Amino acid sequence: MRVLVTGAAGFIGARVAELLLERGDEVIGVDNVNAYYDPALKEARLERLGVHDGFRNLRIDIADAEPLRAAFKKEEPQRVVNLAAQAGVRYSLENPRAYVDSNVTGFLNILENCRHLGTEHLVYASTSSVYGSNRNMPFAVENGADHPVSLYAATKRANEMMAHAYGHLFGIPSTGLRFFTVYGPWGRPDMALFIFTRKMLAGEPIPVFNHGKHRRDFTYIDDIAEGVVRVLDRAPEPDPGYDWMAPTPDASAVPWRVYNIGHGDPVPLMDYIHAIEDELGIKAEMDMLPLQAGDVEATAADVTALEHDFGYVPGTDVKEGVARFVRWYRDYYGI
Repeated sequence: MRVLVTGAAGFIGARVAELLLERGDEVIGVDNVNAYYDPALKEARLERLGVHDGFRNLRIDIADAEPLRAAFKKEEPQRVVNLAAQAGVRYSLENPRAYVDSNVTGFLNILENCRHLGTEHLVYASTSSVYGSNRNMPFAVENGADHPVSLYAATKRANEMMAHAYGHLFGIPSTGLRFFTVYGPWGRPDMALFIFTRKMLAGEPIPVFNHGKHRRDFTYIDDIAEGVVRVLDRAPEPDPGYDWMAPTPDASAVPWRVYNIGHGDPVPLMDYIHAIEDELGIKAEMDMLPLQAGDVEATAADVTALEHDFGYVPGTDVKEGVARFVRWYRDYYGI
């Protein structure tokens, strides 16, 4: 297939693009390589993708409608994976407009191009953050997700609703994937694993929010990317048995679905830190801090639907995933 992958220089986008290229697909990457975090890391990911003959990257911001429209018109991708977004819960408190520009306006531009091109299937990133402070664990797609506690989460929930509207109006098949705390080699420097590893190697204290009482459904990057590719290969169909008198959040009479994609086995944050300590051979000095605004205490994914429909079974445990990241980090930074 010819697949357009937005956010191709990003953590998840680069790995998804790599899997598609390895199986012989043609990939058009779209990324503006912005400075939210170190652009050199993004450039290094693109360089790895560039060894494949089937890859080319376009320097485009998805919020910029005309260049994106021109790219769709020229490239005519059969399927689209939208992983470009302004990520991060905490940064949304500082720069909210960046989230509307990228996650709402940018996603609208994606939908409009899929509409006019007649795209076979749009797969896009949502987030576990849409569940807000839901205490009903594990989070299931059958449950509501209409009480976000951060603007980031609100914009990603908006993506799900926008995709449904375009499915209803124009028949665009779309699947939203609610990612649960992705980690691993080539990860984002603003995420805990990267921050903890860097600070521990530098002999600095690590910031531990919620006094270390967090639990997270940490999901290894290869498991996430493999799930994305599986989903991409099969577009959703309208549910013929959908009952408008008893609507449910996880299905629809239009070609639209949302799924959780996570490990399904939440881990205490302190266990995660201990795994880093074990691999580095360093005892962490911890700066215990309160729960941050917009953050949630725990996440846990019910991935039953994804397993049932796509045979998705994540296979990487935290100890092994952390070890792989630390080995990559030492090699990449020469430490």
